Amino acid sequence: MPLLRRLGLPAALLLAGLLTLESPLAAPAHADTVRLAGVDVRVTADTAQVVTVNRTRGHHARVAFWVRTDSGWKRRLVSKDGRIGYGGLVRGTKRKQGSGTTPLGTYRLLYVFGTQPADDARKIRYRRIRKGDFWVQDNRSAYYNRYRNRRQGGFRWRLPSSNANSSERLTDYPRQYELSVVTSFNRKQVRHRGSGIFLHVNGRGATAGCVSAPRPFLQRTVRKLDPARSPVIAIGR
Repeated sequence: MPLLRRLGLPAALLLAGLLTLESPLAAPAHADTVRLAGVDVRVTADTAQVVTVNRTRGHHARVAFWVRTDSGWKRRLVSKDGRIGYGGLVRGTKRKQGSGTTPLGTYRLLYVFGTQPADDARKIRYRRIRKGDFWVQDNRSAYYNRYRNRRQGGFRWRLPSSNANSSERLTDYPRQYELSVVTSFNRKQVRHRGSGIFLHVNGRGATAGCVSAPRPFLQRTVRKLDPARSPVIAIGR
């Protein structure tokens, strides 16, 4: 409640937000670890789609899409031109906001946002970016690490980019966010751990902590992602 008073928001707003929180991929008793192309992946009985990220050199990585078949795991897509954060790799629980690091570990792939029109061929939920859309990185906000429009309020969207709590205006990245898959990293909203770890289209170089891959890889992967198959992304060394 002190957080709400500082932001001037009604308690009901936080309650509504809490009721929609999603937890990151847990490690239930029935979870197993499989190794795909050198990357350890935490899977459950429902996991049938995996994106693996294997750093090759510097901020470069090999990114691949796998499906589980009756005869085992099969690689369907691969790109050698993947990217990770300029700060390298770090254990997810040790990550710090603004460090430019990419978190190691396995995370669920939740939904997609982007600048492209909706596509009925996609099975995964899609949200098209519109004016005023932000990814909240304000540590004082109840919507930390959430998609939010400035007209909805609840975060300090006017903060300049030089401020450590400034949020990311999605329309500023039309190339990278042509297609972007939201991961479950820090869905529990641990403050200062980091916000907005996505799988998105390559920019010019390293990312600020996300994983990126060439546009054709993202286009094909997003079309294949199926929530019924519990897709995850696994980031390894």
